[in-house]
Amino acid sequence: MALAKITQITGTALYVPGSDIDTDRIIPARFMKCVTFDGLGAYLFHDARVDENGAKKGHPLDDPRFAGASILLSNANFGCGSSREHAPQALAKHGIRAVVAESFAEIFFGNSTTLGMPCVSVSHEDVEALARVIEAQPSVPVTIDLVAGTVSAGNLTVRSSIKPAARDALVNGEWDPIAQLLAGAEATRKVAADLPYLTF
Repeated sequence: MALAKITQITGTALYVPGSDIDTDRIIPARFMKCVTFDGLGAYLFHDARVDENGAKKGHPLDDPRFAGASILLSNANFGCGSSREHAPQALAKHGIRAVVAESFAEIFFGNSTTLGMPCVSVSHEDVEALARVIEAQPSVPVTIDLVAGTVSAGNLTVRSSIKPAARDALVNGEWDPIAQLLAGAEATRKVAADLPYLTF
């Protein structure tokens, strides 16, 4: 099955400010006792959103102005800490399709790419500029263009960057290595059938 070629992502955005937002903040460890990733979206940023009594703290995810946002904006070293795959999975299950930040932790970046969820970097100044637009116009469409290397929000367009290998995998529809292996399963079986040492 061919994977989608991801060249652009457009949607509304929300800003979650702060540098060094680690994977335990994105999805606390106690919610990782699951067989599948399907329900993780409900616990995204749980401890930053809800206090010990269950009262909401006023996190951007709970702001009705940003309901349905599919692009997350943040600051430096997003996704640091433990290498848990559950963090990008929780974002994806919540409906986040891409992340824009100043920089990303290496393993989080890789895990996100294999989900088809681009992580693009922009400067600190451009994060602030994008955040101002989003705050002033919560419904403004934000577009990440992986081919042009830009992020646009309203009349603002800033330069973005992404590792070339990740960019190529996304725009060419080669971002999921497991899907690529499965796509070659029939050809693999044919080769194996012709190998005498695999014939019993």
